[in-house]
Amino acid sequence: MAREQDLATAFVDLADTLVSDYGVADLLYRLVEHTVRLLDAAQAGLLLSDQRGGLHVMASTSEKTKHLELFQLQADEGPCLDCYHSGQAVAVDDLSVEAERWPVFAPVALAEGYVAVHAFPMRLRESTIGALNLFSTRPGAMQDDERHVAQALADIATIGLLQERAIHRNDELVAQLEGALASRVVIEQAKGVLAEQGGLDMGEAFRQLRTYARNNNLRLADVAQQIVDRRVSSLSWLPEPGNPV
Repeated sequence: MAREQDLATAFVDLADTLVSDYGVADLLYRLVEHTVRLLDAAQAGLLLSDQRGGLHVMASTSEKTKHLELFQLQADEGPCLDCYHSGQAVAVDDLSVEAERWPVFAPVALAEGYVAVHAFPMRLRESTIGALNLFSTRPGAMQDDERHVAQALADIATIGLLQERAIHRNDELVAQLEGALASRVVIEQAKGVLAEQGGLDMGEAFRQLRTYARNNNLRLADVAQQIVDRRVSSLSWLPEPGNPV
């Protein structure tokens, strides 16, 4: 019963973004967090394409995962890229036997402690706009019900990105995806500002940014933009160095 309640809570939370005014960045970070919480994964990351087909790291549950996703893009190989290009889920139950398939990515992922990767396409009909990626520190296959949950989470987030009006008007789809990419850049800049002002690492800076946005019912990208523009001082709500809240 507890698992069913957790699933219902996650889907309701993601469905709440299906309104006219929502933050794309908030949706994507909620997606990776729910995925790790509900499924047997150590970390999660998300890649999203722009209108030219270029892939970008849009959300991750840790800085280490973000760097690994970026490494896949730089190396132009890995299960997440294969998932995006094929539009099909990619299951890697034991990364140690995939050295020939991904000779650059596999050793780096293993060195980071990840031994299994499962990637799920973010798609609508025939269009794939990204991939949701789960990293595990233990080898083994995902159960069928867990795979279905992961794909369902990716699907509802995709609907949230595209919305009904964007299904029929490509210019709105492009605007949404470009807006998501712009939000990601501003959030990274705000993390840097917070890290410098508060003496925090990047992971803690992001947690403080999200906590402030949530506690004040604000969009993550809006708070990040205010910090970058110096329209709001972070010093009043940042924790003292060495004492994160």
